[in-house]
Amino acid sequence: MHKKRITTALLLIFTILFVLAGCGSEDNDKGRSADASAGTEGSEYADLSGKSLFVYCGAGMKDPMTEIVDAFKKETGCDADITFGNAAQIISQITTSQEGDVFIAGAETELAKLKEQNYVTESKQLVKHVPVIAVQKGNPKGISSPADLGKDGVRLILGDSEATPIGKVADNVLRDAGIMDSADIAARTSTAPEMVTALSADSADAAVVWKENASGKDGIQIVDCKDMEKYIKIIPAASLSCAKNNDSLKEYLVFLDSEEVQKIWESYGYEMIK
Repeated sequence: MHKKRITTALLLIFTILFVLAGCGSEDNDKGRSADASAGTEGSEYADLSGKSLFVYCGAGMKDPMTEIVDAFKKETGCDADITFGNAAQIISQITTSQEGDVFIAGAETELAKLKEQNYVTESKQLVKHVPVIAVQKGNPKGISSPADLGKDGVRLILGDSEATPIGKVADNVLRDAGIMDSADIAARTSTAPEMVTALSADSADAAVVWKENASGKDGIQIVDCKDMEKYIKIIPAASLSCAKNNDSLKEYLVFLDSEEVQKIWESYGYEMIK
């Protein structure tokens, strides 16, 4: 009888311990679940882990857009990739490959061809794209206005007007100044950064280039010229009809409106749209 009581007592103890262990395990599972949920809810953006985004972007915006896309990856877990190039290259790739989710263009006018062929479903304005006259440090040629770009001895380097928005802007600047036929155009480049490199290497005396490409560059300064303000463009984000990653695209467009992205643009010298 005594042994029976001991056995019964031991069984009772083991049963209680088993129940308590089960409760503890359940509490731990609930805690882990809560922690995982809190991690997802900690971001104001959707969890896009395992999803992708295909971004096209003008080559002149490589630095800010790389930082913006990296921040988007960190915020959402999305595997976002960027292809950089001039407008003509990107448009050709979109229409040929029928791939891509969004195109960050150097100017809204660069979307015309894609819109005509129904590749753009919608577009939104992001920031100002400000063209400037850039010269060698100290401004040895004394350039103070667009008209001065036509002075004797001033070698210009401009963007390709058939392939880049900054090239088209430069042509308009020269035409409006009445020096399109007389200006000494030493070369044209396929991207804006190449013009800055040429100026630094003393291959030219002046260039019409985007402000962010010339700001803070060694051996180069920007001419303070209000005449250039009328040539300011707007950088758009164009959603493409061939997009295959619509969830990621939707979240990316929201992210582009964030304060974090605005600070990135401003850190590279871009101006926000008021």
